[in-house]
Formats: sequence, C-alpha cells, structure tokens
Amino acid sequence: MTKEENRFSARASRYLKVGASVGGVATRIAGERLFGREHDGARGAAELTAALGGLKGPLMKVAQLLSTIPEALPAEYARQLSQLQSAAPPMGPAFAKRRMVAELGPNWAERYRSFDLNAAASASLGQVHRATDNDGRALAVKLQYPDMASAVEADLTQLRAIFAIHARFNPAIETTGILAEIAARLREELDYEREASHTRLYAHIFADDPSVRVPEVVAQLSTKRLLTMTWLDGKPLLDYKVAPMEDRNAIAQAMFRAWWFPFSHYGVIHGDPHLGNYTVFPTPDQTKPAPASGDSTAPALPAPGGINLLDYGCIRTFRPQFVGGVVDLYRGLLANDRDRIVSAYETWGFSGLSNELIEALTIWARFIYGPLLDDRERTIAEDTSPGEYGRQEAFTVHRILKEKGPVRIPREFVFMDRAAIGLGGVFLHLGARQNWYRLFNGMIDDFDLDTLAGRQREAFALAGVPLPE
Repeated sequence: MTKEENRFSARASRYLKVGASVGGVATRIAGERLFGREHDGARGAAELTAALGGLKGPLMKVAQLLSTIPEALPAEYARQLSQLQSAAPPMGPAFAKRRMVAELGPNWAERYRSFDLNAAASASLGQVHRATDNDGRALAVKLQYPDMASAVEADLTQLRAIFAIHARFNPAIETTGILAEIAARLREELDYEREASHTRLYAHIFADDPSVRVPEVVAQLSTKRLLTMTWLDGKPLLDYKVAPMEDRNAIAQAMFRAWWFPFSHYGVIHGDPHLGNYTVFPTPDQTKPAPASGDSTAPALPAPGGINLLDYGCIRTFRPQFVGGVVDLYRGLLANDRDRIVSAYETWGFSGLSNELIEALTIWARFIYGPLLDDRERTIAEDTSPGEYGRQEAFTVHRILKEKGPVRIPREFVFMDRAAIGLGGVFLHLGARQNWYRLFNGMIDDFDLDTLAGRQREAFALAGVPLPE
C-alpha cells in the first residue's frame, strides 16, 4: 500500500471516530433531556471539539464558519469550535508526483523549468507548490487532495449530526438553509475550473486598481483538480501588526476595497476572509522603510503598496436584489426608517417576522453596520479583541430569538454574515483606524440596481462565471 493510501486509510478511520464521538455527544444530550437533567453545555462543547480536533479537513472550515453565525450553535459550542484550525499537514512529494501525472500526463515535468515537490502551503482541501514555467515565470500550483469529494460528503454528514445536537436545545434559528448553503459552497470548492473562473472575474474587477493584485490563471496548466496561477510575492498580513498606523491603515483601506467594491458593483464577495488569504506587497520605489512600532531592533518592513488577494475557492455571488437589500438596510438604519429596514429583510428572504424578531435582526444589523454608520475615525470595535468580536451582541440576539423564534435564515445571508465578521476580525488584528462611514459611502454613492445587473452580466460572461440564481 502506498503512503498516500495509508494516509487516507488513516483519514477514513478518523472520520469514523469523529462520527462515533459526535453521535455519542448527541445520544448523551438526548438522554439528559429524556430524564429531565440539565445539559452541561461546556462539557458537551469540549467533548465535541476534542472529537473534531484530530480531523483536518473541510469540517474545520465549517466549524469556524458556524462560530460566526448567532444561534447556529449554542454559545459554548461556538466558542470552542472557533478555536479549531483549518490547515492540514501537507502531503509529501510522492503525492505531488502522482497528482501531476494524473492531471497533466507522464511528461508533466517537461512543462516546467522547475517544480518544488515539497508544499509551500497547505489547507483543508489541497496544497500549493512553487514552480517556474519554461519562460521563467513564478507559479503557484494548487493540487487537490485525493478523494476530497468523499471527504466533503462525509463532513456534511457529520454536520447534520452537529445540527441535530443543536435541535435538541429548542433552537432559535432553523438551520435547513444554512446546511444547504454550506453544502453548495463546499462542493463548489472542489471544482478548480470554477475557481479559475472566479479568479478571472476578480482580475477583471481589479484590472485598473493598483492597491489589489489578483493572480493570473495559467489555463494550459490547470484542470478540475489542478490550478496553476502566477505567484504573487508578499509578506504575511500579521507582520504589519507592529507597523506604523499609517501603514496599517493603508492595508485596511485596500482590504476594505477588495471586499466591498466587488459586492457593491458586481454582486460578489470573497467568502473566506482568513488571514492566510492575504499578503502585503510593497510600494514600487521601496523608499520608505517602516520600522516595527519604533523598535530599532525589529526588522524594517517595506511600506505597503497594497494587498495580494489569494484563494478564490470560496466565492459567493448574489442576485442584484440582494445587494439592493444590503444598501437599503444600511440607509434604513442610518435614517432610523423602520419600514425600509423591514423591507430589506424581506428582500433578503426573511419572512413571517414578528416585531420581536425584527428587533433581534436589527440588533445584529446595527452591530454589523455599526462602524459604517459612525461618521468618525475609529477602530472596527472599540476595546474588543478579535476573539470576542460580536459575542455580546450575539448573546442579546440569542435571548430574543430563544423566546420568539425560530427564524429561518436565508441562504444568501450565511456567507455574507460570515465574511463581514471575518473581515472585521482582520481589521481588529491590524488595529486599523478609519472613517469606515466615508469608505463605505464612497462605494454606494452611485448605487443603481439596473446598472449593477448589467455590469454583473457582462463581467460574469467574460470570466465564465454563472449568474446567481
């Protein structure tokens, strides 16, 4: 048996163990409820996290996503699961050779000047290798792990079990739409041809923007499970946590634009604002070194010229009407116009809303939109750590939804909410201070639904991206 087969035998074994552990937690909760005993949420959360912690795969990404959606899971579970890591240990050179032969044929190595068989980075579904083509161009070659379709389906089965646990707590939200949305996005991430189309879409959107760089897809060296792009050099974003405020703010402005401009002008978001999906490229002249927070002993950082936007597996596209609802909700909150606020919720797909549920949704909306409503320079959340971002608001929403719910969450809301929380967390890591109100209004001042729809049709057709249903 090969190392690769051995590795996946072990992975399959872990899936079985996780399934048994998740089932055990669910059975114990059922027994507690049957005999009228109070469920120890902290204990159950710790047991579930321990069960999942040994498995590197798609479920880790899902667990982190669920931790950002109020009431998708009990608070104790959300807090524990948010600590899970999505990175997987890389597979070795033997795997890389086999995958390259399978995708490009036995003479694949002749198509590269060099190819590093040791992974430069790894994640939940695949890993990236550095290479150079025969013209000397630096490349990033993304290889999908074997049998990932089976792994994703196995993880979705475990997710249903996790939701079943939550259902025993009289949940405040109905999770059917959440499960359907997560399943659709995970399955899309397996299709590297779709990811290539998404990358081309973002390259089109930012073609004339010097602050956001997008890799170029090398189509002749790409397949459904192999994606080759140009390599973008840059420094990790967190290296700039100790840089002068001016530089951190410049990075934050580029990131804000990289996220909100595609959404407000094309109806598309980068749905995985993970710290590892951004790197910082320097200014062209390199004339302004940035010593780390005045510390002369720390290595100087180059002044940031902008961000490299990496990894287009988790891209969410939206109907123009949904984007219009986001803009309407913002303007309704700004003017305290309840009718416009409720209309925006209904545009998104919320239905049967009582006054109490509208109140709960608006508490969360004011949290998400809060920095954008405040016309002053500030951090995203004053005196809040990234790990606690949104916790207090989520607790208040929990109390109301527990009494007045459940509420059905529209599918389009799931990744919009997750990405907004993730982006805010990145800004908190940077400690950036901006007038977010003015940045956001600069994005939507000329917003027009018909104009967006026409722009979306043209750009999506050019990149080969299907229009959102």
